[in-house]
This record gives sequence, C-alpha cells and structure tokens, in this order.
Amino acid sequence: MPTLFEELSRVTTYDYSEEEVRGFEALHAEIRELKKQRNAVIVAHNYYRAEILKVADFVGDSLELALMASKVREADVIEFCGVHFMAETAKIVNPSKTVLLPNMLAGCQLADSAPAEDLRERIAELKRDYPDLAVVSYVNTTAAVKALSDIIVTSANAAKVVRTLPNRNILFVPDRNLARHVAEQVPEKNIIPWEGFCYVHQQITPEEIGRIKQSDPDLEILVHPECRGDVAALADAVLSTSGMVRWAKERPASRFLVVTECGLSDRLAMEVPDKTFLKGCKLCTFMKVTTLEDVRDSLRDLKYEIEVPEEIRVPAERALQRMFDVID
Repeated sequence: MPTLFEELSRVTTYDYSEEEVRGFEALHAEIRELKKQRNAVIVAHNYYRAEILKVADFVGDSLELALMASKVREADVIEFCGVHFMAETAKIVNPSKTVLLPNMLAGCQLADSAPAEDLRERIAELKRDYPDLAVVSYVNTTAAVKALSDIIVTSANAAKVVRTLPNRNILFVPDRNLARHVAEQVPEKNIIPWEGFCYVHQQITPEEIGRIKQSDPDLEILVHPECRGDVAALADAVLSTSGMVRWAKERPASRFLVVTECGLSDRLAMEVPDKTFLKGCKLCTFMKVTTLEDVRDSLRDLKYEIEVPEEIRVPAERALQRMFDVID
C-alpha cells in the first residue's frame, strides 16, 4: 500500500515536500473526524488539488457528481469540492441536504458567461424564427439558467441527449466549443451556439499539442470537448474527463497526452501509476483556489451553505431529471 507521500510524489502540478504531506495527513485525520461528527459525505471534482482528492469519498466529473449527489440518502451534509454551479446542482437534486462549498471564490467563468436574463431575451428572440426551439444547457451553468432550460447535458452525454430530442433547432448554452462538437456528432440538428467558452481550455493551442506530439509520436492524445476545434482535430479521442479516465485505464497504450485542466493528469498519475500522463493542459484558478484547510474549516463551521430558491430549483430539477431519464 503506497504512502500518501509516494502517491503525491507522482503529481507534477505541485512539488509536494515530505513536510507538506505530513501536514496533509494531519488535516485528513481532522477532516475524517469532522465528517463523522457532521454525518457528511465529501465529493470532489477531477480538477481539484490532489490532497483534496485523496480525502474525498467520491471523485468524478460533472455528470458523475450530479448523479452521486442525487443519490445521497444517509448523509446529512454534502461537502462539495467543486465550483459554485456544481454545489448548486447538488442542492437542486437533493434539497433536504445541507450542501457546503468550502470556498466561495470557487466560481466559473464559463457559467458566468450566460446570465439568466440575457438567456431569457435570446430565447424570446430565437423563438420568433424557430418555434420548435429547445434550450439545451451544459451543466456548467447557474441554477437560474438551468431553470430556463428544457434539458441539461454534460460533456459526457451532450451528443446522446441532443440526438433524442424531437426538436430540430437547438440553442446550446453556454460553451461554443462543446456546441461545435455536438453539431459534428449530430448533423441533423441545427445547433445555435451561445458564444461562451472555458478560458482554461480556450488557451490550449494546436501548436503546443503539435510540438509535444512531434517529440513523442507514440503518445495517445485525449482532448476535452471544451477545447477549440483545431485542438480537437489532433486528438485520438475527444472525451469528457470521466471518459479519459476509462480510456487510460482500459487502453493498451502506456503514454498519454491529457489535454484538459491539469488536475485530471494528477488524478491519473495517482490511480494508474504504471502509465505515463503528459500534460497538454492549463490550470483553472477557480478549481485550485480551495485548500485542504478550507475543506476542514467548512465542515467544522458548516460554511458556506448553498441555497437555491424553490421557484428556480423546481424547474431546474425538472431539466436535470430529463437528462437523467435519457441516460438511465
């Protein structure tokens, strides 16, 4: 059984010292005790710091975390190590639970690019030309945007969900790169993209990926669909983060270039130590703002609690449930 230091030494985003890891171990012990006291479950997104992933009860992507949150029954508290919209989603699908976000600075630039009032106006405008318009929102949106949506999607299931809709005309909110990916997969639909993007994935260029591939031709390149089209064109596979984890574990290849936020490469390095994961990635400041101390303090002080008003929560839950029904 590897020690925490041995596991974290495989992580390349941060250069952990033995002293730091001893501090993590002490904090892990505090957090586990607080978790018992609060009857809490800790969930963490793939992009979070490695020392937080190691103390979480469940680690996954947006879809996996939404599904997990909807099924929490025994715990009273969901400590959500993600960003604000993810904690909102947990509250939407499990309103009787106390949902905590350890650091309120953990927002999302992509979610903020689609204000609900702007979306409301755009829907009214488009419906004049497209009476059958369906509003499909990426899970990376606020609760208020989900409430205006017909159905929610994630990067793992977007094409599948859109393909099931009877509507031909689809307003896809808010990520234009994921919208392009869906349009390529489902050409029979008229995908109208909202002009948002994830700044982390948008920064990654084909020149960067090409240089790495040229120096190591045997690499398998895994690209997240939030990346630009010219980057996705270089991929061996375009996958959600959960899809990348499965691909890396199941494929015979031993060397991969992981083109997404750097935290996923750290998770893979810990979980699949016999393979090599190079980084064609950038850091998300929102995902990395939360510290292990924040997680401890959040459980200790029951902060910061996420609330969603019922007039928003109910239609947002309806849109999420439609997604769950499609993928069930």
